[in-house]
Amino acid sequence: MAGKDTIVSGMAGRYASALFDLSKESGAIDAVSADLNTLSSLLAESEDLRRLTKSPVFSAEQQEKAISAVLDRAGIAGLTAKFVKLVAKNRRLFALEAMIKGFRALAAADRGAATAEVTVAEPLTDSRRQAVADALAAVTGKTVDIDVKVDPRILGGLVVRLGSRMVDASLKTKLNSIKLAMKEVG
Repeated sequence: MAGKDTIVSGMAGRYASALFDLSKESGAIDAVSADLNTLSSLLAESEDLRRLTKSPVFSAEQQEKAISAVLDRAGIAGLTAKFVKLVAKNRRLFALEAMIKGFRALAAADRGAATAEVTVAEPLTDSRRQAVADALAAVTGKTVDIDVKVDPRILGGLVVRLGSRMVDASLKTKLNSIKLAMKEVG
C-alpha cells in the first residue's frame, strides 16, 4: 500500500501498519477493529489503565501481566491480544492510543472511508453520533468513521478534525471570541 506512509508515521505508525497488514492477511480487520474499539473505550474510561500504559515506573513484565489481565477480562483475544502484549513487552504501551488511531485510519482508508476526530464536552448518544457521521459524510462525499474524544473543557459544541481540516465550534472558543471582542470595544 503506497499511500500508507502518508496516513500513519513514526513509531506508532509502524506498529499500526504492522497490525493492519497482519489483520488484512488473516482476514480479521473487522475483528481487530472491534477489539481495538473496546480497548480504546477502556482507556478512555479508566484513569488507572491510562496510568499503567503511560507511566515508566512499571516494568515491562508488570505492564505485560496487567494488560494481559485487562485483555482477558474484556474478552480481547487472538491477534489483538498478541499485538498489545508485544507492545507491552517492547515498552511501547505509552503509544498504544496513537497505534489504535493509526490502525483506524488505515482500516478506514482500506474501505474508502475517512476518519474524523470529534471532540465533545460530554459523551454522544448513538443517534447524535450517527447524525455527526452523516453530516460529515454529506460534506466529504465519503463514509466517515468518527473517533469521539470527550473533553469537558470545551464546555459545549464540538471540534472536528478531518485530515488537515479542523472546525472548532466549541462553546469555549465562541466565548473567547466574545471576550476578545469586548476587550477591543472597551
